[in-house]
Amino acid sequence: MASIFHNTASKLASFQYLRRSTFGKNVPALSAFFSTSSRRGAIKNVMVVGSGLMGAGIAQVAAVTNHQVTLVDQTNAILTKSMRSIEKSLGRVAKKKFQDDAEGANKFVTDALSRITVTTEPHSAVGEVDLLVEAIVENIRVKHKLFSDLDKAAPSHAIFASNTSSLPIGEIASVTNRKDRFGGLHFFNPVPLMKLVEVIRISETTDETFDALFQFSKELGKVPVACRDTPGFIVNRLLVPYLLEAIRMLERGDASAKDIDTAMKLGAGYPMGPLELADYVGLDTTKFIIDGWHEKYPDVQVFNPSEILNDLVAREKLGKKTGEGFYKYD
Repeated sequence: MASIFHNTASKLASFQYLRRSTFGKNVPALSAFFSTSSRRGAIKNVMVVGSGLMGAGIAQVAAVTNHQVTLVDQTNAILTKSMRSIEKSLGRVAKKKFQDDAEGANKFVTDALSRITVTTEPHSAVGEVDLLVEAIVENIRVKHKLFSDLDKAAPSHAIFASNTSSLPIGEIASVTNRKDRFGGLHFFNPVPLMKLVEVIRISETTDETFDALFQFSKELGKVPVACRDTPGFIVNRLLVPYLLEAIRMLERGDASAKDIDTAMKLGAGYPMGPLELADYVGLDTTKFIIDGWHEKYPDVQVFNPSEILNDLVAREKLGKKTGEGFYKYD
C-alpha cells in the first residue's frame, strides 16, 4: 500500500507541475489573481514565423478568431504563395459556414485576410507582438538563431512558442532570456481542421505564461492538452513507437504489411493501419524523429532505428508523396 500511495503522490505532483493550483487562497485574492492574470496574459497580436503548411494554418485560424497576425518568411514570393493558399482555405471554410449567404462568405474571407500582414523583416515587426509562434524547419541551429535574434528585439511581455513536433522545447528556449515566457504550441496538420493543440511547458515556464498559451489555444477553437517537455510530447511519443513496432514486425517476418494494417483497422478500430499511416506521414519524417530521439536517448530501446526504414529512405521511397513506401501509389 505504501508504494502505491507513493506512486500516486508522485503522479499528483507531476500533474500539479502542469497546472499548479491556486486553491486554498481566500476568494477575493483568488478573484484578483484571475482578473489580473487574464488582463496581463491576453494575446492579441501574433507573429507566425514560417509560412509553410503549418505556419499558414496557424496564421489562418488566428486571423479568423480576431487576432492581428504578422506572417513571416524569407521571400515575398513564398509569402505570396502562402497568402493564396490561406485565401483558398478560407474560401472552403466560408462555403460550408455560409452555404446560402454569398455576401457573408465574402465578408468572412475578406475580414480574416485583412488581419494578416506579411513581412520578410521580423525584427521590424516583432516590437508589438504578444505571442511569437515559430513554425520553421526542424533544425535546432536554425531555431536557435531565430529565437536568439528576436529575443533581443521583442517586448519583455511577449511569449515565445515553438510548433516543433520532435525537438525539446527546453533546448530551443535555452538561447533566450525569456525561458519563463517560453512554451510549446504543437498544432496538427491541417491546422484549420484538426482540433488538438499540445501545450508544452518547461520547468521555467510560469503559470501565467502557460495559462495564456492554454487560453489562446481555446480562443482559436482548439482543444488544448497539457504536457511536460517529454520526447514527442503526447501524440508522437505514443504514435512513433507504435509505427516502429509495426515496422519491426514486418522486419522479423511476423506478418505482412497488409495483414498488420488490416489487423489494426479491424481489431483496434483504427481508421488507418500503422504502415499506411507511416507512408502518409512520410518515412523521412518518421526517420528524422526517431533518429533525433535515438541520438539524445541512446539507451532507450524503443527509440532504436529500423533497418527497413533506413533502407527505404535511402532509396527515396518516402511513402505517398514519392509514390512508394511500404506500398505503391498511383
